[in-house]
Amino acid sequence: MDFYKFSHLAIDKKPNKDSIIALFKITPQKGLKLEKVAEAVAAESSVGTWTQPKTLNKRIFDKLAAKVISINKKTNLVKIEYPIELFERKNICQFLSTIAGNVFSMKIVKSLRLEDVEFPEKYINGFLGPCFGLEGVRKIFGIYDRPIIGCIIKPKVGLSPQKTAEVAYKIWKNGVDLIKDDETLTDMKFCKFEKRVKEVIKVRKKVEKETGTRKVFVFNVTSPIDEAIKRAKLVKKYGGRCVMVDVVSMGFSALDYFRRQNLGLIIHGHRAGHSAFTRNKNHGISMLVLAKLLRLVGVDQLHTGTVVGKMEGKKEEVIRINEFLRGKFGKLKPVLPIASGGMHPGLVPKLMKILGRGLVINFGGGIHGHPKGSGPGAKAVYQAIEATMKKIPLKEYAKAHKELKEALDYWEN
Repeated sequence: MDFYKFSHLAIDKKPNKDSIIALFKITPQKGLKLEKVAEAVAAESSVGTWTQPKTLNKRIFDKLAAKVISINKKTNLVKIEYPIELFERKNICQFLSTIAGNVFSMKIVKSLRLEDVEFPEKYINGFLGPCFGLEGVRKIFGIYDRPIIGCIIKPKVGLSPQKTAEVAYKIWKNGVDLIKDDETLTDMKFCKFEKRVKEVIKVRKKVEKETGTRKVFVFNVTSPIDEAIKRAKLVKKYGGRCVMVDVVSMGFSALDYFRRQNLGLIIHGHRAGHSAFTRNKNHGISMLVLAKLLRLVGVDQLHTGTVVGKMEGKKEEVIRINEFLRGKFGKLKPVLPIASGGMHPGLVPKLMKILGRGLVINFGGGIHGHPKGSGPGAKAVYQAIEATMKKIPLKEYAKAHKELKEALDYWEN
């Protein structure tokens, strides 16, 4: 680290408005100073290497070197400014290779976490972003003043196309707005993709006629990109409105290409696998950064956490992610957050108090595990949201709504 001819330290420097600013949490190896390790991270992720190359001159350094502009020794949080010239526009892959690449493998770093990234508008607006976004999805449903009620088909795998459609009918009929495949169900022998699409869309059209309300089924198209596009087009052909992609396993390049097909379908982002790199609070990449990148490449709705359910995710973190997704981000449309994982009717008031109304609330076992089955389970969820919207305690509302009472007796006692 003493080989550097030019310093990457520029503490308290006012960043250029077109720069990208990364916030890292850096834990140096024992005996090393935070300033030196931070400088090495800035160097490795821009123009530097482990020694001083003779090919690096001051002109190149001044134009392209990343600079450490802030260090908090109490929290180990370090801000690094990256000149916009370091990045190819519209290329998430190159962005990650730069800011979140070799730096994670450096021996001088005990642990490293990319906590946040600030993008300039000139970089943000190079991407398409969501096709529908939050407002577009709400417009499709015609629902503006309450959470959209979602349900995951359970068990995750095992039901035939006909049985899936049968369960979907019962759930939609009892108040659910959106039903989705789970993350592991794609095109299995016991539930072929095209047959599932045909059977479910047929039932969806029937329910819409009977209820006079819009319904959506989210078909999981996660697969190699050529096949994912083929399956999405099949959904479109049969009259579907939404497809799901497992965003981590599909990857940013595939998602970007998928979005640029402009298929006119809502893209539902499932984050299965994200905790492999987001959960460790000292190492990896935060869910907030992942959410920002996924908004760039164009998901319309994204799983972000429930706080009160079974999945890890602290209140402050989930609120911050949701606020980002719904807030201003260049010219890109807002994204609709999804709360999913371990939800049942009794948790609705707590969740809505924390996360508000501007989201999808997904229920799986909290509908299908109802003592009387999926239909009453769906009705209990609807009643719980209805009660919460009316500011009536669930136990009081349950006195005149048996499905909700059965759910509360089962899960709350």
